[in-house]
Amino acid sequence: MSSKLPLPYAPPLPPQAPRVRAPISGRLGAWWLRLSGWRMVDAFPDVPKAVVIAAPHSSNMDALHGLAVKQVLGLDARFLAKRQLFWWPLGSILRHFGIIPIDRGSGGSALIESAVQRFAENEKFWLGVAPEGTRKVVPRWKTGFWRIAKAAGVPIIPAYFHYPDKRIGLGPMLWPGDDMEADIATLRAFYEPWRGARGKSAVDTG
Repeated sequence: MSSKLPLPYAPPLPPQAPRVRAPISGRLGAWWLRLSGWRMVDAFPDVPKAVVIAAPHSSNMDALHGLAVKQVLGLDARFLAKRQLFWWPLGSILRHFGIIPIDRGSGGSALIESAVQRFAENEKFWLGVAPEGTRKVVPRWKTGFWRIAKAAGVPIIPAYFHYPDKRIGLGPMLWPGDDMEADIATLRAFYEPWRGARGKSAVDTG
């Protein structure tokens, strides 16, 4: 990423975060954030590998705001998306921005193994996951993100979208322990104040 690109919408990346040069798309991302009024208010922790979860996921616009921040920062983070989105020419565009196609019919274990393998093969690797797995309010999150982080031995970074203030922020980094339910309860408690596009948090039940 060009050092001349201003970053008025997000704190700079820490040294160990994976990077990619994105001078053109970075400027497009800055243009979108200026137009939409969105910004990132917290700096990422300084780790080379992590699973980044983002919630509440209540609108397709979440991806656009998050992608804009990613490009402005020059962050080389990867994201999982259903394979049905990868029709031509959208598939090529999604891959360019680090989106990884997944086949939901292949089973959770296969997806987890594939993600863990990517962590093992790369010196630096951040993987973004939406724990709700849908734009609808759900009583329980999918647990794949925790299982991936636990198996890969990497921390979980919680990121939130707060629509009332148009901001993206971060919570305390969490290293998966031996109690998955307790870890997920801790993360869900963090997300309670943050409101999505429909005015609900990631932990509302109805």
